[in-house]
Amino acid sequence: MRRQKRDMTERAYQRGYQAGIAGKQKDNCPHNQDQLKQEWLTGWREGRTDHWDGIDTATALEKQAIH
Repeated sequence: MRRQKRDMTERAYQRGYQAGIAGKQKDNCPHNQDQLKQEWLTGWREGRTDHWDGIDTATALEKQAIH
């Protein structure tokens, strides 16, 4: 059976969230396409907010699974 590819926008959001929760800069965005870049930045912003609020890694992973 073939594995279904993940939605690229969802993947960009998840990667951005991971970068944000890790405290990385938004300049690290790897995308050039506007839609993917926007999704990555949205995830990054949410991750940074969670990072500033003191959310730990386990809670962040749980939150990512829900999104």
